[in-house]
Amino acid sequence: AVSCRLVAPVANEPLLAFAILAATVALFVSDRLRLDVVALLSLLALAVTGIAPLDVALSGFSNPAVLMIGGLFVIGAALTETGVAEWLGRRLEGAAGKGEVRVLVVVMGATALVSAFMSSTGTVAIFLPIVGTMALRRGISPAQLFMPLAFAAHLGSNLTLISTPPNLVVSDVLREAGHEPFRFFSFIVPGAVALVLGIAYMAFVGRRLLPAGEKMDLAPRSLSQAELAEEYGLGNALRRVRVGAGSALAGMTLASADLRAAHAVTVVAITRDGESLRVLPRVSFQAGDELSVLGSDEAIAALAEKFSLEVLAEPSTFVLPPEESLAEIVLPRRSRLVGRSVRGARFRDHHRANVLAVRRHEGRTTVCHTGTSLRDLVLRSGDTLLVKGRRKYLRNLHDDRANLILVAEPDSLPGVLVDRPRAFGSLAITLAMLVVMALGWLPNVIAVLSAAVLLVLTRCVRPGDVYRSVNWESIVLIAGMIPLAVSLERTGATAILVSALEKQLQGASPSVILALLVGATSLLGMVLSNTATAVLVAPVALRLANAFGMAPEPLLMGIAFASSAAFATPIASPVNVLVMTPGNYRFGHFTKVGLPLQLIVLTTAVVVIPLVWPF
Repeated sequence: AVSCRLVAPVANEPLLAFAILAATVALFVSDRLRLDVVALLSLLALAVTGIAPLDVALSGFSNPAVLMIGGLFVIGAALTETGVAEWLGRRLEGAAGKGEVRVLVVVMGATALVSAFMSSTGTVAIFLPIVGTMALRRGISPAQLFMPLAFAAHLGSNLTLISTPPNLVVSDVLREAGHEPFRFFSFIVPGAVALVLGIAYMAFVGRRLLPAGEKMDLAPRSLSQAELAEEYGLGNALRRVRVGAGSALAGMTLASADLRAAHAVTVVAITRDGESLRVLPRVSFQAGDELSVLGSDEAIAALAEKFSLEVLAEPSTFVLPPEESLAEIVLPRRSRLVGRSVRGARFRDHHRANVLAVRRHEGRTTVCHTGTSLRDLVLRSGDTLLVKGRRKYLRNLHDDRANLILVAEPDSLPGVLVDRPRAFGSLAITLAMLVVMALGWLPNVIAVLSAAVLLVLTRCVRPGDVYRSVNWESIVLIAGMIPLAVSLERTGATAILVSALEKQLQGASPSVILALLVGATSLLGMVLSNTATAVLVAPVALRLANAFGMAPEPLLMGIAFASSAAFATPIASPVNVLVMTPGNYRFGHFTKVGLPLQLIVLTTAVVVIPLVWPF
């Protein structure tokens, strides 16, 4: 590799390295820029100031952990697109039973199991609509299950090497230091203990601290359109009007009438001669058409007077034509819809569905936006949208998980394997990869990349979808942060920090050192991403282990556990943001329920890890 500097090195490299670290952390905490942009700024600062030679500054993009994570995104896409992951998730219906505790235990156990082999965000994206529909069918408030669902995804990250980037990061640090890297199931014993304790806590204590939500009859039933509409204040807002022979509306198209913008009324359905028409901008109204509309009493009365419409019924429950339905979706942080208005996002053009309402947290309350204000509402991550469309188009919402995640759909059909041959092929290739990694027949990165390539060659994942399936923000984040960690090490900044810690911890037992390191990592992980936290703290742990004559494995595994312990705040992880609005949670709910769980997981790490990996 060619090693060169862009500028002459400065005299006090450790001080400058600390300054770049402080600026990077400050930008992460401010949340003003995307995480990958901050990482690239850090990389450029290291290169331009001469702290990192060019080969070091770019070393993250060839790091085995980064390549593995990219391959795992492709594998996860294959399992998702062929229907394997959703099919496994829907098997919950038979095992969950009717009791609230049993449902919670089954949901958390299944979520953790899937999360052990997929990203936690991808796992929650698959399970949200399944669990949401399951809860309402059993008369259980979704608030009782969505937070346990998110927490189970985090707990599952502690079970295998490939379940989360911090595990791969600490394993790679071991490898680069000349030690045997962690194997596929190295994490499973402390991870399983933490999972069992976490499920027990949520089943017997945590669920009592969750918001109770609406009390419902516990008899199993289907989620209806009316129930979903009721949550957005639309349950009794539907009116039916008829276009008279002399109505000025006859002959006008829906687009030219512009009823939503001009009159604060939304046309939900059009019936002509007993048949339902598609509600499209180009459809023309005719005399005798019956319209199902949403709007306030005053707006509908004014509309009826202006266009000579006959109001047919008083407020009634929300019912759409048989071929149409509703769906509830939530926007993840990286969605292309975030930052756009409902009108500017052109949701109907892209997804053939109309946005009827948007629900979001504002301060300590949940606010629903409907009517004329909806068109110009700027969407945020975590917003939940109530959308209406034809059933066959709503099913396609499953395919755009990068931009929206389905939370609930009325009367959803049982999960089926989308393509059986490809589904079985993707499952077989994935299982073969796991066996190879568990037995150590090939280096982990080669096993993962081989599986990813095989999935493409066998068309278990479409070639055009490969690059779209990769979360490039995560890839660039890790690749950009690795040079900072390396630069802190090579400039002596890490040694200075470890020397200061060594003086303070002189005479402390290994368990105390592990506990302090785990606690500090957990606090840092509340404001940084779990990956960035692991990248920055792992070299410090390795140095501490050498300074105190300890084995590095328990300290590094403790860092992996602490980095993924994102329970106490909603901003600690994108997974928590996904469930916040659908579950109607406030910030304090995560602290009240998640902080004790975080302490349980960290205590488990400190107690159990040394039993498996002695100091």
